[in-house]
Order: sequence, then C-alpha cells, then structure tokens
Amino acid sequence: MTFDLFDALPADPDTPPAVEPLGPGAVVLRGFARDMGPALLQAVAEVSASSPFRHLITPGGLRMSVAMTNCGERGWVSDRTGYRYDPLDPDTGRPWPGMPGAFSTLALDAADAAGYPGFAPDACLINRYLPGTRLSLHQDRDELDLRAPIVSVSLGLPAIFLWGGLRRADRPARVRLAHGDVVVWGGPSRLVFHGIAPLAAGDHALTGSERINLTFRKTR
Repeated sequence: MTFDLFDALPADPDTPPAVEPLGPGAVVLRGFARDMGPALLQAVAEVSASSPFRHLITPGGLRMSVAMTNCGERGWVSDRTGYRYDPLDPDTGRPWPGMPGAFSTLALDAADAAGYPGFAPDACLINRYLPGTRLSLHQDRDELDLRAPIVSVSLGLPAIFLWGGLRRADRPARVRLAHGDVVVWGGPSRLVFHGIAPLAAGDHALTGSERINLTFRKTR
C-alpha cells in the first residue's frame, strides 16, 4: 500500500480539494480546522500550563525529539517500562487536564466528515515540533478498541506526513500538511505505519517556529 500524493498537490497548499483520499478509510480534510486555529492554540496553552510539554523516553532509553503532553481522561506515556495510557500525569501526579470543548467538537465533526459518526475520544496527544524534529514510522496500536478512528490535526508550520502501509518496510507516501489540515484514518487503514519527516524551518503567524499536532484517540 503506497501512494505518492506529495507531487500531486497543487502549488498553493491553501487551495486543494476539501477531501483528499489517502487509502481505504483514510482521508485528509484540507483546511478543516483552519478557522479554529486561535481557539485551539489557546486551549493548548491552557493544557500545557497544567501539564507541561516534556520529552518522553522510549523503552529502549532514547529521548524523543518531539515534546508532548496530553489532555482527556487518559494520556499516552512512554518510559523504560513501555508504552501505555495512564489517567495520571507522571510528572505532576495529578489527572491530565480535561479535554477542552473545542477539541471534542472538532474531533467529532472531523470524524463524522470522514465517515466515522459518533467518535468520542477520551485522549488527545499534543505534540510540539521544532525545526529538525521528526516522528519515525509507527502504528497507533496501544488502544484496546481499534474500531475507532484516529483524528490528527495540524497547526502552525507545514509538515511532511509519511503515510506508509501495514508493514514497516512499505515505502511511505509524502503528504504535505498545512495549518488546519486534519487527517482521519480507521477501518482497513487503522494500523497503517505513519510518521513525520524532519520539520523544515519557517515562521507561522500563530505558532512562530513551531508545529503543533493534536491526535485524538479512543483508548478503550
């Protein structure tokens, strides 16, 4: 399962089709969250004031280049004992901040637009990328119920989304994601390997030199 959508994108990333298929059960909703950008970023600031961004350690002892925090009933964490969802922030010992209403509404609306009605995420992973940071190819498979989709929202600097196949060795497509783009995948594509290529330097009116990614999941 490989696609090459990057070269097919229009020269102006602000005017592509509203819905762009990635594969079975997977789409990019172009600009879907663009108008919500300021409200979403304000909510990110409020979440991170309570549970600050941090660089997690993988079970193998490596430090992740992307900084992360969470909100919702559970948060995704990683340390030398493994990957897991936890109702408590291990850095503060307190529950993760509640999911902002704007987050829940966006996740529900985007999933519905992609053909997954009634999506009710209980976790939102918030990733902060700086120039040079990347996310290697991986599957989202720590959730107990894989029937629910993943909803991923891009804010700030553009990024190259790597969309692979069901095997790590499958060559990924390179898909440019701009501010406000939302990727939704589930069904046959739920366990597709995906990642982010090293972020290019730039400056965005709302986030400066950063890219923020919101990833909504139903963990159980």
